[in-house]
Amino acid sequence: MEIRSMNELVNSCKREKKAIWEMIIMMEMEKSGMDQHMIVGMMEDRLLKMKEAIENGLTNKSTAPSGISGGDAIKMQEYVNKGKALTGPYVRDAMTFSLSTSESNARMGVIVATPTAGAAGILPGVLFALQKNDGISNKELIKGLFTASALGYVIANRSFISGAAGGCQAEIGSATAMAAGAIVELKGGSPEQAVNATALAMKSLLGLICDPVAGLVEVPCIKRNVIGTSIAFSAADLSLAGIKSRIPCDEVIETMYKVGKNMPRIYKETSLGGLAETETGKRIKEQLYQKL
Repeated sequence: MEIRSMNELVNSCKREKKAIWEMIIMMEMEKSGMDQHMIVGMMEDRLLKMKEAIENGLTNKSTAPSGISGGDAIKMQEYVNKGKALTGPYVRDAMTFSLSTSESNARMGVIVATPTAGAAGILPGVLFALQKNDGISNKELIKGLFTASALGYVIANRSFISGAAGGCQAEIGSATAMAAGAIVELKGGSPEQAVNATALAMKSLLGLICDPVAGLVEVPCIKRNVIGTSIAFSAADLSLAGIKSRIPCDEVIETMYKVGKNMPRIYKETSLGGLAETETGKRIKEQLYQKL
């Protein structure tokens, strides 16, 4: 059993009459030889690590070793608690949790790469926002993690998931697409709708460059994680409303690959272009190097 495309994934779900999360567990059982209980237990461990990263980020006011990030998650939480947020409860909570996860990563804390450390705030952000607002159990969130992993598996095998290979579209883009599909399935959507949401989210981030200031996964990466959560919810809403991507998901993934291949090297995690080469970006880099 092997899932090589989103079309294959959807057809397999139809044939087996199973959700995406069930299909990827079946595939993992076949590939690894582990039983379902063990596989689910391993995913539960990852979910708990995500939760710990969020909690750490919301209680730690310190800056990262670089001195260029830290404390924004607490600012966001305080702003939300004052009732000032313009966005709805799902998005404002997801933004807060995404910030806290990404800041935990910048402080060298333990996070779960989903699919990379640089994009690790998006999936936990949306999952725990759903839990907070819908009362979804950890058991259900684990299903969402499996859904996201199946979508990420296809993306990784058909395109890129690293900024060095395909730009930030491959990291933030893939993470946002995975999160959008997971939201849909957790909200009762079909495999077709989950894959459609994946396409809608990824289309919105095609061409996004990877330009980390001073080579650190902080600026602009952390804020991009936050924005990714809102795109994930927007894509999920569109799909659940019955609005379809005119370009099939597999073709969107193929496009992301082609764009990444043609993207100049300076925009692929080299810190030689984009925001890394602004006057402020270069000044931050010089200041950090002086400390070394």
